Amino acid sequence: MSHVFHRAPKQIYPCAVAGEGPYIIDREGRRYLDASGGAAVSCLGHSERRVIQAIQRQLDRLPFAHTAFFTSEPAEELAAFLAGRAPGDLDHVYFLSGGSEAVEAALKLARQYFVEQGQLQRRRFIARRQSYHGNTLGALAVGGNIGRRALYEPLLIEVDHVSACNAYRGQGENESDAAYVDRLGQELEAVIARHGGDSVIAFVAETVVGATLGAVPPVPGYFRRIREICDRHGILLILDEVMSGMGRTGTLFACEQDGVVPDIVTIAKGLGAGYQPIGAMIASARIYQAVCGGTGFFQHGHTYLGHAAACAGALAVQKVIEEDDLLARVRTQGAALRARLHQAFGGHDHVGDIRGRGLFLGLEFVSDRTTKEPLDPTLRMHLRLKANAMQEGLICYPAGNPLDGGQGDHVLLAPPFILTEAQLDELVDKLHRAMARTFAEIGL
Repeated sequence: MSHVFHRAPKQIYPCAVAGEGPYIIDREGRRYLDASGGAAVSCLGHSERRVIQAIQRQLDRLPFAHTAFFTSEPAEELAAFLAGRAPGDLDHVYFLSGGSEAVEAALKLARQYFVEQGQLQRRRFIARRQSYHGNTLGALAVGGNIGRRALYEPLLIEVDHVSACNAYRGQGENESDAAYVDRLGQELEAVIARHGGDSVIAFVAETVVGATLGAVPPVPGYFRRIREICDRHGILLILDEVMSGMGRTGTLFACEQDGVVPDIVTIAKGLGAGYQPIGAMIASARIYQAVCGGTGFFQHGHTYLGHAAACAGALAVQKVIEEDDLLARVRTQGAALRARLHQAFGGHDHVGDIRGRGLFLGLEFVSDRTTKEPLDPTLRMHLRLKANAMQEGLICYPAGNPLDGGQGDHVLLAPPFILTEAQLDELVDKLHRAMARTFAEIGL
């Protein structure tokens, strides 16, 4: 009998005991190709010695010093590393223990920024439907994942949610990208007008939508339009790159490819690659200076802020990515994986869309390719696919119910940056077998 309170208490989990490159090995010796990096976390795989040794060295020197009393060398060096590579004037880094904490901190900092300037009336956030920003109450409130929100709805702050930028589901058949962007911009403008621009703190969005929709990138020009609207109304732009950032889409920050600079960006997962729990919020110079010139104190904090060993591990992760030129590898292997997915599933009767950027890719499943009708949610296709993939020795990230109305199934792929050509073939072959078994089970 396990005394661990598992996510799904009735489920029996294999016990992971070892990692070898992109593989996880369980107690019975079974090997699983990690095609999703867990949850887009393990970008370097599970046995990168340079990272492990960096953490070991830091533990030998100093495991932990509370940030109410000290800074640390790893935190200072990692912050300088990130600030030097972040776009625009994003130049001050606040370290946390994960993505939810990073988003929560971003929401609080955005509110405090306006309070420091005497704009106490700004108290509203606008975000997007079919999004996910974390499981703390503030992050859950700005998130638009119906299933994750439902149980806690009475506890959440009121947030306005506008349409996702999802070309496959939202763009008209003959609607140009520019017209689609204009329509989404008008929707945002209408919400701002309803409340008054001077009441809104920030617009919050995932640069590339992750777990809820499955690697959905924005259409060209979308975030430039959003940035222009925010600037006109004095509203901050918070981009959530917890999943899509730190090289996952082929650039260190996903927003580099959209030609915009947010006021605050949140990162996690690929920051530390799973070797230690860590996340971060990076704020612009303008926001940082407002706090310094006001109360001089950010009214927020956690015990493990700027954890020395976590920062040492994350710094080593980022140095490995640069030293091994892995951003270029993400672009080339991402293109190679996408080509394989199109070859294997481009004509599949129940694969409606294959999308994403870099090594952040998704397949959306449908009952009918022509009508784009989602699968019947009672089939629980995504849960079946996850189980069948594990039977094949493949870790992927299927999810269900992302669409308004509680329908929709997809699988997210976010493998380690180090995958070889042979391992790309292995990934697609195992996914093909798992999907075939799943569709046979549900009679499609």
